[in-house]
Amino acid sequence: MTEDEEYARSELYGVLSMLFYGPPSQAVLELIEDAAIEGDGVLADGWRGLQEASGKTDAGRAREEYESLFIGVGKPEVMLYGSYYLSGFLMEKPLAALREDLARLGLERSEHLSESEDHFAALCDAMRLLHGSIATQKEFFTTHIQPWAPQLFDAIDAHPGATYYRAVAGLARSFVEVETQAFDMG
Repeated sequence: MTEDEEYARSELYGVLSMLFYGPPSQAVLELIEDAAIEGDGVLADGWRGLQEASGKTDAGRAREEYESLFIGVGKPEVMLYGSYYLSGFLMEKPLAALREDLARLGLERSEHLSESEDHFAALCDAMRLLHGSIATQKEFFTTHIQPWAPQLFDAIDAHPGATYYRAVAGLARSFVEVETQAFDMG
């Protein structure tokens, strides 16, 4: 993998992390809408879908949708936590195993974040920070993201209130599929 490819992967993990940690600001929506994209393929298509969705919403609507889907009153309508999809409950064994792996890799949870480490955005951040060893990245990805992320994207797709986040999930799904294929070949 070239340095440019590694940088592009890291940047895309960063964008997904930002969008799943919270709703985008108006400036972020405009940056996404105006970003240059070259080439074809599922990632380019996913990015173009996100650009189109970014041009059709504003920060207020994106915030309302984010809160409706992922925060809500009581239990969120769509969970962003891996342990929920892997065990049916929050704060279960998958989270404990993830914390052990993060500690082994020297990654710590930021004190200013309230979300647990198995939040999809936190996992994107971890992948963004895992540089160098493709074997380490593959192990982390195949253990902590690949087994459940498609279920998250399916839940977003199926939610009748998802519009902007359907596009975000579309890009994330494409990226997870590309990562899966790349790691399978590597």
